[in-house]
Amino acid sequence: MARRLLAAGHAVTVWNRTFAKAEALAGAGARPVADLGEAVRDAQLVISMLEAGPTVELVMQAALPSLAPNALWIDMSSTRQAEAQAFHALLSAQGRRFIDAPVSGGVAGAAAGTLAIMAGGSAGDFSEAGPVLAAMGRATLVGPAGSGQVAKLCNQLIVGATINVVAEALLLAQAAGADPAAMRAAIRGGFAESKILEVHGQRMLDRNFVAGGKVSTQLKDQRNILAAAEAAGIVLPLTELVTARYQTLAQSIPQADHSAGLIGLELLNPGHRVGTAPDKLA
Repeated sequence: MARRLLAAGHAVTVWNRTFAKAEALAGAGARPVADLGEAVRDAQLVISMLEAGPTVELVMQAALPSLAPNALWIDMSSTRQAEAQAFHALLSAQGRRFIDAPVSGGVAGAAAGTLAIMAGGSAGDFSEAGPVLAAMGRATLVGPAGSGQVAKLCNQLIVGATINVVAEALLLAQAAGADPAAMRAAIRGGFAESKILEVHGQRMLDRNFVAGGKVSTQLKDQRNILAAAEAAGIVLPLTELVTARYQTLAQSIPQADHSAGLIGLELLNPGHRVGTAPDKLA
């Protein structure tokens, strides 16, 4: 994402809790700094991309004393809706502005600048952030602060459930005597077509579970979905089942790709396995 910003001509100062990760971007034209205060000082626009809400809060609190008046903070991490709303309240009380803008598209989408970016905030702030967001992907304003996280959770709800459904389809084909690869090819282009069937279906056939999106990350998202549902006063029974599946998988292979939902399904069906290739987990 930083490389896409640099390629679009934006001046980018980079900071990471592990300085070597920031330093690695120097060759692409970024200015790496070791001090968080120096990284945000005088910046009118700050972008954070961190592992979870509690980490975002720690970084935001530490950066706040050095943050320029009226600066716009864009958090592209995946957090809970309530956390994003709290970040908005914190920054607003200090005379700064906030947009939550989580993304979907994985490492490939980030590298290609084709991420789906779901933004929550004011129309004015979104318009101001537009040229920067456009360098990384396609941004859509979906509502006030916190709404971007709701849209991302809806995305992850569909991703998590569909990965498990695709795994069930492949295992059923295998167990019932059909060629799972041929079955997948046959239904491509029909109503069952999806990016999950295309990308993760192939990963399952190849048994390539080297992490893109991790099981542990998907489990975090699943829990956040259920928290949002509870706050909204609704029940999501299928999501509860999917969360339970990832909870089990996280106990053994938390760093595997979330398409390893297939492995969890196979454990429920001893003697049945899609393909003969060895599992690639790292």
